Amino acid sequence: MEIERAREDALVAAAAGATTVAVALLSSFTGLVSVATLPALTPLAVYALYLFSRKGGPYGAFDTARNWAILAAVVGGVVLVVSAVV
Repeated sequence: MEIERAREDALVAAAAGATTVAVALLSSFTGLVSVATLPALTPLAVYALYLFSRKGGPYGAFDTARNWAILAAVVGGVVLVVSAVV
């Protein structure tokens, strides 16, 4: 495995993991939002999609590790907003 690929994988994994932990902590300790277990894990699903979509290229201009990390954070934010509204 190339070191650049490993660094990209670690970036997306860290973003998805941190977002998942943030959603779980906000749900558990604040009382403002109540998120069920399965929706709280959706940022990890973004990471799984990232892993399984990276089968060797060619990749487009938008298919970067940074964009996948941002997508994981956005999905976590959407889960929080939807859970707060519902």
